[in-house]
Amino acid sequence: MGAGPEQHGITSNDWQPDRFEIPPVCAGPGGIFPTIFGVLREQRPQAVIGVFHDWDGFARLMERKAADAVERGDGPVETMRKAIDFVKSRRPTFVFVQLDHVDGAGHKHGYGSPEYLAAVGEADRLIGDLFKAFEDVRLLEATVFLVSADHGGKGTKHGNPSMAEIEIPWIISGPGIAKDKEIRSPLNIYDTAPTVARIFGLKPPGCWIGQPVRDAFPAK
Repeated sequence: MGAGPEQHGITSNDWQPDRFEIPPVCAGPGGIFPTIFGVLREQRPQAVIGVFHDWDGFARLMERKAADAVERGDGPVETMRKAIDFVKSRRPTFVFVQLDHVDGAGHKHGYGSPEYLAAVGEADRLIGDLFKAFEDVRLLEATVFLVSADHGGKGTKHGNPSMAEIEIPWIISGPGIAKDKEIRSPLNIYDTAPTVARIFGLKPPGCWIGQPVRDAFPAK
């Protein structure tokens, strides 16, 4: 969404489009705070967009008509399989995949535990399968991949103000992206959507506060 809770109004997992504590500072065509999915659909109507999620609460966070496919998988393997099938059948413009098992392992076994790290390894393997799907349809060299997380954890919980809980990985690679570079400039999670918008050449909504991660791109 290119913004924080003060702007988009989503303050907890209890949020619903018609039930919230803080109203969004602006609303897009979907009646909610504008997301990257809605912005891409509005500015490039012919784009083929797919969203595949493991967590059952994800779909409500985006505009209902923004994507060509919004599907939930039963676990990470099925979720990624659905995404891969979409890539191979539709040769999409934009694909978003949300995996939930890493967070689940953290809650059950502890963040940083062997079981948690094994879940991270499984996510890495599944991302490799997605790479292979793009390679199979000859889109790999034209595709930017961005891998991130929404939060970390401490013990078996998250939500408190500690670096273990708020620091996340943020990895981007592909055409037009700086190679072999560690991003050292400040980066917020709400900078992700503006970065994707820049890659697609989209004009970001005025109510987004995030900025493209400029250090991810080669210096001019």
